[in-house]
Amino acid sequence: MDDRFNTIAGWTLASGIVALGLASISSHYFRATKDQRPDKMGYEIAGVVKSGGAAVAVPIEALLGKADPAKGADVFKKCMSCHTVTQGGANGIGPNLYGVVGDAIAQGRGGFAFSDALKAHTGKWDFKLLNQWLTDPRAMAPGTKMTFAGLDDPQDRANVIVYLNSQGSNLPLPAAPPAGAAGAAAGAAAPAVALVGDPAKGADIFKRCGACHTINQGGANGIGPNLYHVYGDDVGKGRGGYAFSDGVAHKGGKWDAAALDKWLTSPRDDIAGTKMTFAGLDSAQDRADVIAYLKAN
Repeated sequence: MDDRFNTIAGWTLASGIVALGLASISSHYFRATKDQRPDKMGYEIAGVVKSGGAAVAVPIEALLGKADPAKGADVFKKCMSCHTVTQGGANGIGPNLYGVVGDAIAQGRGGFAFSDALKAHTGKWDFKLLNQWLTDPRAMAPGTKMTFAGLDDPQDRANVIVYLNSQGSNLPLPAAPPAGAAGAAAGAAAPAVALVGDPAKGADIFKRCGACHTINQGGANGIGPNLYHVYGDDVGKGRGGYAFSDGVAHKGGKWDAAALDKWLTSPRDDIAGTKMTFAGLDSAQDRADVIAYLKAN
């Protein structure tokens, strides 16, 4: 019995030594070039090009030019449990979408009961705004009844948009930006602080923020803080005891034009971990108008 036990123990120990050796060899093999970027990445990200080694998002206008409405119709099947898109089609969980491209946001649609979050948006469903919506509905309109998480693939979004455009809208597609424009855009958007803002237009744009923020004197905090006299105020302090995220609370500085412009461009890129779900304003003029409105209040 002892001899048999010793034999089994010996083989077990030998197996462990062999396994340990193989693990060490394989780890050295795979670590050999771990600090070097591969010549060919494991996968490509749709809608992203490389510019100086950095990932640059391709503008939606460029993707629309090569979009395929037939592929969009196929992707749209994901939406058909909530939406119809035929002329005269009934509303369901979501509104009928016939002729939606270029139509007013959260209006008409056979009397569909839109959420207050979406009704706070003004303007029309242009190509750029549809792309923002299809990317992440809840980021664009916090509190929306839309439960669909969004489409990660930019080309899928472009395909769906041209498909929707073919269903009763038939608007001309926007011109694609010149070659290299995506790389230039990645450098930095035109700063809003260099533009003259219109507070009246800013008030109209700010309606998108009304689902989370008040701006009147003595207004209550909601999902976001009251923004009365926020221009020039300390970042992440006061505001009636609002519970700021740690990122905002420790940011420091003042909400001057430059700080507001950076924040309004992309809150999540400006301050990591912020509770702010709004994706930001791409248009520098829109940001300048909102900043002028905030400065006036």
